[in-house]
Amino acid sequence: MSYTSINKHLKKLTQRVPAARISRKVWPGLLVVLTGIFLAGATQPEADIQPIVLRAEPLPFTPKEFYIATVIDERKDPAAIAYLLPEASTTAKPAARPVDLQGGGLKAIRQYIQKSMPANTKLRPITIRLKECRVTETPGDKGRVQGHVAVAMGFELQQQGEEEPVQLLTYKGGAKYNRPANQLSVVEPVLRQSLADALTYLNTWMNQEAGRNPKLAKSLTVSVKDYTRNADDDTVFYAVSRPLVWDDFRASPNTTSHFAASVFPGFAYEGQAEVEDGIIKLDITMKVYVLRSSSWVKAAARNSYSLNHEQRHFDIVKLVAERFKQKMKPENLTLEDYNSIMQYQYIESFREMNHLQEQYDGETRHGIDEAAQQQWNNRIDKELRSFGIK
Repeated sequence: MSYTSINKHLKKLTQRVPAARISRKVWPGLLVVLTGIFLAGATQPEADIQPIVLRAEPLPFTPKEFYIATVIDERKDPAAIAYLLPEASTTAKPAARPVDLQGGGLKAIRQYIQKSMPANTKLRPITIRLKECRVTETPGDKGRVQGHVAVAMGFELQQQGEEEPVQLLTYKGGAKYNRPANQLSVVEPVLRQSLADALTYLNTWMNQEAGRNPKLAKSLTVSVKDYTRNADDDTVFYAVSRPLVWDDFRASPNTTSHFAASVFPGFAYEGQAEVEDGIIKLDITMKVYVLRSSSWVKAAARNSYSLNHEQRHFDIVKLVAERFKQKMKPENLTLEDYNSIMQYQYIESFREMNHLQEQYDGETRHGIDEAAQQQWNNRIDKELRSFGIK
């Protein structure tokens, strides 16, 4: 606009407002205002960044041990996958803008996995817990942009018939990139590769661990044997061919006790598990024993009748140990929690043992009631025979 044209414009203004409010002193100011309006009209707003289209592509492997059953989103910020700098900006320090995947972050990642790694539902179902998946950008040197991709996942095995999944492993990875300010197209390939790296890591781990990791075992076998070697000076291990003798009662008699003798039996187990070809092979060794140093007898009680009464205490422990073995069958155990089940059943069996010992002594009056003693003798022998003992 020229100086003359401003004068013409002012004449039009003076026709609408009092002359006292228009003077040439305001011309420079008016020129600045008009110029400012002209420049503002020439500035274009920065274009929005379009959602990232995550492209599916076949991964360089075919899973042989698993398939992805579902993906659970546990990201702290599920609103956006990326915070990107715009391609062109009129500001010296542009702010990163939130950008999501096309269709939404979780949905796009699920579709990427489904299309890039088709599911074979005959394999183990794996759940992915998406802890983090984010791209962040900051201004770099010479007009370039620095980018960082962070991916974190947790992998769980869904066991058939079990409510709680089995925690397998976690993954943390990502990538860095440096792009020209006007090339946003490099973001998607880097993000896609970071997701592929996480799935590749899972596939490698599953292939390595499938045959040897208890968490991935497909079945369980149990082998139980009795420890009968009597080589310990203080311990007598239960054996049909080696009943108790009075020489096994080596503790000093309790002279204040009104009992004639006291025996100290117990039982324990040792378990060792190995995984071979995806099968947990559990070897259990049962130890039914009497401690010589805790067992005693008074001189007046050293007879066969009293010894039989003490032997029956030993037999009762053997019976409980045999019942415990039945609880250790594979159908009574679970792959992921067999050890806890064994420990629980051992405690329950120990309580059962104490109860039976008290019942035995109570009903026989510690061996004084000969008729009751004979009934217990018959009862114990019958059950021992049912387990193939005696």
